[in-house]
Amino acid sequence: MTADRSVSEHLSPVALTMGEPAGIGPEIAAKAFETLREDVPFFLIGDPHHLPEGVDFTQIDHPAEALRAESLPVLPHDFQTPRVPGQAQAEHAQAVIDVIARAVELTQAGESLAVCTNPINKKALKDGANFPFPGHTEYLSHLAGDADVVMMLACDELRVVPATIHIALSEVPAALTRETLEQVIRTTHAALIRDFGHTAPRIAIAGLNPHAGEGGAMGMDEINMIAPLLEDLRAEGLDLLGPLPADTMFHASARAGYDAAVCMYHDQALIPIKTIDFSGGVNVTLGLPFVRTSPDHGTAFDIAGTGTADATSLINALRMAHQMGLARRQESPS
Repeated sequence: MTADRSVSEHLSPVALTMGEPAGIGPEIAAKAFETLREDVPFFLIGDPHHLPEGVDFTQIDHPAEALRAESLPVLPHDFQTPRVPGQAQAEHAQAVIDVIARAVELTQAGESLAVCTNPINKKALKDGANFPFPGHTEYLSHLAGDADVVMMLACDELRVVPATIHIALSEVPAALTRETLEQVIRTTHAALIRDFGHTAPRIAIAGLNPHAGEGGAMGMDEINMIAPLLEDLRAEGLDLLGPLPADTMFHASARAGYDAAVCMYHDQALIPIKTIDFSGGVNVTLGLPFVRTSPDHGTAFDIAGTGTADATSLINALRMAHQMGLARRQESPS
């Protein structure tokens, strides 16, 4: 065990959920441990029988045991039936849901440092357990007492936050209210301080329309709502740029001028980050009372079981969960 790992032994490890066992979660969990075993302590919650054949693991009874494990630490959770790679099974649904809740419970109790979630299959959860939530984020918000949450996508070169997410483009103008945008900006600002160590965060705000409306020639949303809101928030001391034309916000020299970018809709945020780092981006949920990250990809049923899945995004998600968890632990050592 390295010195760096020994220094962190008094800290809790990250709780990693198995996610949909028929997807690539079990495979990338094993690959992530091989990369991170000396740097980022974590443990997997799930059925060890769902790991790929030949994967060396250590069954643990408590998260703290993960700090001493020489192979992938697994906190067992019975899924009752075998994994069939590439084929979601409705009978796994309740166990998938329960594993997420268990990770949150352990983290809120201080036994794990943060939550990192492997991808789930929403249809399987609905079919097998009548899962009423659109996805992970909404369920985690529910577990946290219906917290107001915001999705951030992050890589080394860029952090982006979409103010609206999975809705049709035609619905964005109506959904983009002053209240919605203000909550997104405030949540992002607070997270950059608490979780990312920026004492005076700089946030770039995209316009909704081409060229940020070009003085009203291409839309009035910037003049009527976005710019007045930014002025009010600047008066409180927030360092905000914009509203900016989205087509000039994401080249290298522009990115050097801010710590995160708030965008008005899904593709405006996700196209630049996926272009910059398609395999390594991390999904972060801001606004929760605990840290949660996730790889920025799905279950990848088409390659599940082949051993070819790329674990880069999960590795980055675990690293980020660890760093954010340490930042919160230092802020509130109790």
